[in-house]
Amino acid sequence: MKFARMAIATAVVVLSTGATAQQGDWSNKVADTGRTHVVGNPQAKTTLAEFVSYTCPHCGMFAIQGEPALKLAYISPGHIKLEIHSTIRNVVDLVATMLVQCGPQDRFLQNHAMFMARQSIWLTKAQKATPAQTALWGQGNAAGFRAMASALGYYDMMEQHGYTRVDVDKCLVDNAKLQKIITNTRADATEYGIQGTPSFAINGKLLDGVHDWRQLERALNTHLTGPSLSNMAE
Repeated sequence: MKFARMAIATAVVVLSTGATAQQGDWSNKVADTGRTHVVGNPQAKTTLAEFVSYTCPHCGMFAIQGEPALKLAYISPGHIKLEIHSTIRNVVDLVATMLVQCGPQDRFLQNHAMFMARQSIWLTKAQKATPAQTALWGQGNAAGFRAMASALGYYDMMEQHGYTRVDVDKCLVDNAKLQKIITNTRADATEYGIQGTPSFAINGKLLDGVHDWRQLERALNTHLTGPSLSNMAE
């Protein structure tokens, strides 16, 4: 019964806000602002910020369970725009993020989805890395990044989505991109006070205690339609 009521609540959100939504599917519209990647209707009044780490299993779970529903019910019809912020926790995170952001902005979503969908495979390999491998990767140079990409299967993943090995290597030696990713992570930590991932903010306000799709869905419904709808899901 509770799940049925939550489904009804989501449907009410879509119907009640439909009058102001623009026509068309906004879920594949992506803009790189330099600070984050923004998905959706740029005129939407509600901005949802998602803070993710590619080496965070809970983030991988949210990407599989929550992002499709988020796109279908909220982003596609233009109710909200989504900012995807990468949070760097370690060197594996850094290299994964560099490759997710490799190439033009219109390839970001496919790369993001690919790394999250296959996270359990490449992250398991990273967790089994030898001390010699982790030492090489931790040097933070092109040789170490290439060695990591080979060991974790990143080259194969990217090639399956139209990237050549040369394309991947160019992204791995993009020091300007590397520095921007690190700078953005620090800026997010300062501005939002991120303590863990995944975390979320609505219109610049960090959502306390919200770290999965069910919690986020309730927070979005409350924000968009008022607390009365949230009570329906109880």
